Amino acid sequence: MIEYQKIKEDVYSLLKDDTTGHDISHIERVLDLSLEFSENLDVNREKLNLIALLHDVDDYKLFVSDTRNLPNAKKILKKYKINKSIEEEVLLEIKRLGYSKRLEGLKPLTIEGMIVSDADMCDAMGVTGIIRCYDYSKSHNMPFFLKENFPLLEERSNGYLFKKFFS
Repeated sequence: MIEYQKIKEDVYSLLKDDTTGHDISHIERVLDLSLEFSENLDVNREKLNLIALLHDVDDYKLFVSDTRNLPNAKKILKKYKINKSIEEEVLLEIKRLGYSKRLEGLKPLTIEGMIVSDADMCDAMGVTGIIRCYDYSKSHNMPFFLKENFPLLEERSNGYLFKKFFS
């Protein structure tokens, strides 16, 4: 039996100092939404829970290590002796999650990854999304809004969060 509460504690220890909107509250909202979205679907709950819990533990916006290799997710999955095939699928899906990955043409391959991706995107909308955007801007000493500027219309996949949005 997977010890989700202990995994959540490990995730919390990695994200406890986050000020960018990628904290444990975000993880819990994504997990809750993922479970709600999957209620009437035939999904692997182990994979769904693990993808949702671990989807930001190696986010390049938060960690300076080689996040493409998912060192934190791998460490947690090994610590709790997750079945090797589930571990591989979870890691593959995490590598395909996120807005910048979507701009690069990467999308989740499994129903579990698609559900978590949708839940993650939903958490970037509405009031919650605006607050998270404000938190991210503030944490990087970027202005949240400059009324004298207009947004660029071109979307970029490489470093879109760190480039100026305004001309």
